[in-house]
Amino acid sequence: MDGASLCPCGSGRLFSACCQSVMAQDNAATPEQLMRSRYTAFVLQDADYLIQTWHESTRPKDFQLGASRWLGLKVVSAVDETVSFEAAFYTGSKGMLLKELSRFVYEDGHWRYLDGDCTVQTIQRNDDCACGSGMKFKRCCLLKARSQT
Repeated sequence: MDGASLCPCGSGRLFSACCQSVMAQDNAATPEQLMRSRYTAFVLQDADYLIQTWHESTRPKDFQLGASRWLGLKVVSAVDETVSFEAAFYTGSKGMLLKELSRFVYEDGHWRYLDGDCTVQTIQRNDDCACGSGMKFKRCCLLKARSQT
């Protein structure tokens, strides 16, 4: 991804002015900024960054990125050390919606992902698209995901 593209995290900013520098320098200023950069790392398949920003006490020993195509992120709230978000993804032949309340800790000058409580549900074809376009899922991200496979 080049820096002139919009950032995958949904901030509306250019990648170069958003998550690119956070990921390169591991310098997230807030839990929300770290969560957005981690979402971007999932989009870009950057497992090294995800491992680096995962707190050592909860970091999995055998982390593997899946083959999901990430479709969009919506931050619901960011309060103190917690961030609530929804992230849509396409896997196999289904759209899925991950809802998570993530917890972060600040340690040694860096924010780290600690853990989260999450649910995953299927996005139905006639549901509103999670990307925020105002369109139905079948006419928006489902159509895009299927055309890219």
